[in-house]
Amino acid sequence: MKDRSTKRYVIYSRKSKFTGKGESIENQIELCRQYITAHYSQEEADAALVYEDEGFSGGNLERPQFKKMMKDSQETPFAAIVVYRLDRISRNIGDFAKLIEDLGKRKIDFISIREQFDTSSPMGRAMMYIASVFSQLERETIAERIRDNMHELAKTGRWLGGTTPTGYESESITSVTVDGKTRKACKLKIIPDEIDLVKRIFDKFLETQSLTQTDAFLLQGKYRTKRGKAFTRFAIRGILTNPVYMIADEAAYEYLTEKGVELFSDRSDFDGRHGIMAYNRTLQQPGKAHQEKPMEEWIVSVGKHEGVIPGAMWISVQKLLELNKSKSYRKPRSNVALLSGLLVCGRCGDYMRPKLTSRTNASGEPIYTYMCAMKERSRGHVCDMKNANGNTLDSKVVDFLMKLGKNSEEMARQITMTKKIIQGNREGCDAQIAKIKSQIEEKESGIKALVLSLAKAAGSNTEQYIIQQVDELHGEIEVLKKRLQELESITQKHQLSDLEFDIIQQLLSTFGENLVDYSVEQKRAAIRTFVKRIVWDGENAHIYLFNDDGDCEYPEPTDDWDGGDSKSPSGEDSK
Repeated sequence: MKDRSTKRYVIYSRKSKFTGKGESIENQIELCRQYITAHYSQEEADAALVYEDEGFSGGNLERPQFKKMMKDSQETPFAAIVVYRLDRISRNIGDFAKLIEDLGKRKIDFISIREQFDTSSPMGRAMMYIASVFSQLERETIAERIRDNMHELAKTGRWLGGTTPTGYESESITSVTVDGKTRKACKLKIIPDEIDLVKRIFDKFLETQSLTQTDAFLLQGKYRTKRGKAFTRFAIRGILTNPVYMIADEAAYEYLTEKGVELFSDRSDFDGRHGIMAYNRTLQQPGKAHQEKPMEEWIVSVGKHEGVIPGAMWISVQKLLELNKSKSYRKPRSNVALLSGLLVCGRCGDYMRPKLTSRTNASGEPIYTYMCAMKERSRGHVCDMKNANGNTLDSKVVDFLMKLGKNSEEMARQITMTKKIIQGNREGCDAQIAKIKSQIEEKESGIKALVLSLAKAAGSNTEQYIIQQVDELHGEIEVLKKRLQELESITQKHQLSDLEFDIIQQLLSTFGENLVDYSVEQKRAAIRTFVKRIVWDGENAHIYLFNDDGDCEYPEPTDDWDGGDSKSPSGEDSK
C-alpha cells in the first residue's frame, strides 16, 4: 500500500437541487466520513477536505466546487477522492473516463462507497467504467422520457408553471388527462393593463422598426416590466419574440409549418382566438443566460389562453428583428476611446459610451464624447447628465497615471494612504466577524443547555416552551450566519497584500516610462490594470483604483505636486 502520510482525503458531494429529502449534501458527506473512518482512521476522516455543489446537474463537469477541487488537486497531494455514489461525479462516460485517467496518472484513487468501487485495484477500475456506461444510459433515458412527456403535455396546451409572461397570470382550470391519468391543470389568463402594454410595444416596434426607439419610448413613458423594473432592449426583445402572444390563425399555422416546428395541433385548432404554447424553446444551464433553441426543436400547440397579436403582425415583427440583427454589424464603433467599460454616470449609475463624431481635432484625431447610456436610451428624459469630452478625459487620465508613475515619492505616499483605507475597512469587518462568531457560539451553548433541560421537562407544561426557545435561537443563529457570510465576502475584497501593492507600484512606474510607445489596445489594458472605476459628475472625473468594490477613492495629489489634478474639468463645453 502506498504511503499516504502526507496526503489528504477529499469528499465530493453533489445534488441537482435542494429538496430536504433523500441523499442530501450533508448525508453524502457524513456517509463518506464514516467510510474513511472505517477503512483508514478517524483522524483522516476529520481532516478530509470537503467540496459541495448543490443545484448542479451531473450531465457535465461545469460545476464551481468540482473545478476548485481539481485545481486544488494540482497543488495539494490527495490520497483519494471519495463520493457517495458514482453519478455524483458525472453521468457522462466521456467526462468520467478522462477524469479517471487524469487521477490515475497523478496516483489519486477514486472511491465510490455505494457501488464499492476503488480504483486502487484493477478490478475496481474495470467495474467503474462499466458502471459509468450505465449512468450515462440512465441520463439519456431520462432525457428521452422528459421529451416524451413534453410531447404529451403539448397536446393539452396548458401552462406548466414558472414566471408568467407579461400580460398574463396563471389560472387553475379543470383537470386534464395525460397518459391515462387525471391531473390538475393551469392556463394563462389575461391581465388587461399588462396586455395593453404588450400591444403598445408591438405597435411601437412596427411603427419605428427599431428596438432602440421602442426602448426610448418606454423609458420616456416610465413604463415598467412585470417585476417593476425599467425596460431594457433585452426585455423588449423577449416580449416581441414570445409566440405566446400570437393568435393561432391561418397565418400562424402556415408560418409554424414552414419553420418545421413539431406541431401538436390540427389545422382546425387554429381558430383565430387562442394563443400559441411553445415548449422546449430555450436551453437552460446553471450560471448561464438562457439560449433560444432553433424553431425546429420547439414543441408547439394551440394553448387554452387568448392570443392578442394577429399571426401576420407577429410574423412581421420576427422578420424585422432578423433584418435588424443582420445589419447590426454596420453600426460605427469608436476604436480610439480608452475608458469604455470603466466610466460610469454619477447621476444614474449607467455606463457612459463613446460616441464618435465626423470632426477631427488639431492633431488630426477623431473627436469623440462619452454619453450616458441611459441618457441616450431615454432621449434625456430619465437622465440628462452632461457629456464628457472623450479626447480630453482620456488624455487627463493617462497623464495623471503617467506622472504618478514617474513621481515615486508621491506614488508611494498615495499607495500608502490607500492601503491604510483598505486596511481600516478590513479591520472594521474583522471586529464585526469576531463579535458575530462569539454571538453564534453563545446561542449554540444556549441551545445545548435547553436540550439538556428538555429531557427533564418531558411531559410537563414547560416542554413546549423550551422547544419554542430552541426554535427561536435556531432562527437567530441562521440570521447571524448569513450576516457572517456577507462580512467574510466583503473582507475577501480587501485582501491586497503588501507584495501586490509593490507590484502595482512597479507597474505604474513602467507605465509612466513607456506609455508613449503603447498602441490603443495596450493603453486600454494598462489603464484597466490600475483603474477599477471612473465616475463622471458632469464636471470632474473621480478615479477609483486597486479596490474591486470601489469603496476607496484614490487620494488626490497634494498642491505642491506637479502631477496634475485628477479631478480637472473635462466637460464637453469646457475650454
